[in-house]
Amino acid sequence: MPDRATIDDLFAAAKAAQARAHVPYSRFPVGAAIRDEAGRVHAGANVENAAYPQGSCAEAAAITRMVVEGGTRIAEILVIGEGDVLCTPCGGCRQRIREFARPDTPIHVAGPEGVRRTFTLDALLPYSFGPDNLESAGDAT
Repeated sequence: MPDRATIDDLFAAAKAAQARAHVPYSRFPVGAAIRDEAGRVHAGANVENAAYPQGSCAEAAAITRMVVEGGTRIAEILVIGEGDVLCTPCGGCRQRIREFARPDTPIHVAGPEGVRRTFTLDALLPYSFGPDNLESAGDAT
């Protein structure tokens, strides 16, 4: 498990991104920060749109930023939201995370006060479908 300093770095990056979220409709800002395989941190915020399905989640923004900046694997991710209920990644973002993460990848869920709980990807998305499914299907032909 990562040490406190690495989680603090992710928390700070996610909180800074959350402060820039564009949420005029839900008024529910979310920030996310990813540590990639090289130790670099990539952050993103949710961006809403008047045509609701056109918005983007914070996790998706952070993943896009990671890819653009040369990252290829999520080593760990932290998601921060408001309120008393855990702000875990939505189903679509769990699948997006799965594309770049391993089943044991830590997903830290935070509130304004800090990390509330840590899950593995496998705990949030058990029996998931991912790149390895397609690779093994290609081997069968």
